[in-house]
Amino acid sequence: MFNRVVTNQTKTMVLLMLVFTTIILLFGGMVYFSIVNFSHQRFYELLKIRTTTIIQIEKSKEHLDLRENRVLNNTNDEELPMEKDYVFMVPTDSNFKKISQEIHIPDTFFKNIVKQGEANYNDQEFYYIGQSFKFNDREYIAIASAKNHYVVYYLGFLKRTLITCIVLSLFFSMIFSFYLSKTLFKPILKITGKVKEISSENLHLRLESHPDNKELNELVDTFNDMLNRIETSFETQNHLIGNVSHELRTPLTSIMGEADVALSINRTPEEYKETLEIILDEAEKLDKKIKALLMIAQTGFDGKIQKMDKIRIDQLLWDVIETLRRIDTRNNIYLDISMLPDNPKKLKVQGNEQLLHLAVANIINNGCKYSNFQQVRVSLGATDTDVYIIVKDNGIGIPEEEMNKIYDPFFRASNTQNYEGYGIGLPLARNIVRMHHGELIVSSHENQGTTVQLRFPNFYSMMQVEREGL
Repeated sequence: MFNRVVTNQTKTMVLLMLVFTTIILLFGGMVYFSIVNFSHQRFYELLKIRTTTIIQIEKSKEHLDLRENRVLNNTNDEELPMEKDYVFMVPTDSNFKKISQEIHIPDTFFKNIVKQGEANYNDQEFYYIGQSFKFNDREYIAIASAKNHYVVYYLGFLKRTLITCIVLSLFFSMIFSFYLSKTLFKPILKITGKVKEISSENLHLRLESHPDNKELNELVDTFNDMLNRIETSFETQNHLIGNVSHELRTPLTSIMGEADVALSINRTPEEYKETLEIILDEAEKLDKKIKALLMIAQTGFDGKIQKMDKIRIDQLLWDVIETLRRIDTRNNIYLDISMLPDNPKKLKVQGNEQLLHLAVANIINNGCKYSNFQQVRVSLGATDTDVYIIVKDNGIGIPEEEMNKIYDPFFRASNTQNYEGYGIGLPLARNIVRMHHGELIVSSHENQGTTVQLRFPNFYSMMQVEREGL
């Protein structure tokens, strides 16, 4: 026994076929039965006209001879197919069994005529309609009957035509369903094929958007955003793995070397004290590097959900600047507010205040440090959708050939030997900015300074994006 997996494309095609078939059958049935009903009603109307004519003709006579007029032979040009007309006097005992047996019509038909004044009846081949009338104080029944050739012949042709049309419609609906299901799933199959190409070695690949398909674009954008986060995580993780051994081995080697030297021979208390100071210094360096590694890891790839609040970026900047000035009074920071919007709501973002404070403080502090505490200009501005922070210094800059490494953890430019640091400020800041759906752009020229631009979507544009996502 073979286990056959039915694909969604096949299910969709079958579902469309069922829908089309149901619609076609319903409309075909409605057309057929509507015409049948109309033909019956129309034929009864014609018979009623004939019955009325019979009554008028009979009333125009001076007297009725029932033995001669029981069956009327009509020579009228408008005679219906196989028409037979009857006129009967209503029996005094209302017993129509004899008449019923003669013309093979149920006696209930006659009783309904007498009771209601008019009635109709058909035996699948002949149609009858009767009316009662009075003449010379006697009650009579006039009946007109004929064969409905329209039902027998024309509706038979209509039935064959409808069946042929339904079969053809089903055939074409099958072709259309197959084409439509294939067209609907083609972009999804294309996305599936592209996703299969993406692995840890080529996380830079992205899915292509489809401008004419909003729903599919939401899926593509969501998947691309996920790839951005995964790529950041992998980059951070790979950089950590690549740098951790070197960065941690150096202080550990110093600690073990000093301890071996101290234990190799007896030393004076002063020498032991000096050795312990060296070991303590290296241990502190090791502790700082481990904390830096943990901080990068927490903002890069552990997937923790941070608490997000509504934050005013201008207030955050003032707090950062005040903090940096308290840490080192040499920090010379100028806040340019000339580009502030008239509406302060445009300065609000959705984010984690502690992390944003850390990211902005790292960037501004780097500007102060690597410009030898010259003035660092911090500009704040906003558009209808985004908030911008621009940090510009006139420091030592970054060599052009090293710009592609600035986001590597523990990487330090070749011209920073005389400055303290561990090379984790910029990678950490970028991770935090990405976590807040923002963008960090660095432009620098050696010995001319560095400009860092931070862009964050404001609170209201983020809410709009989330609502559209729902």
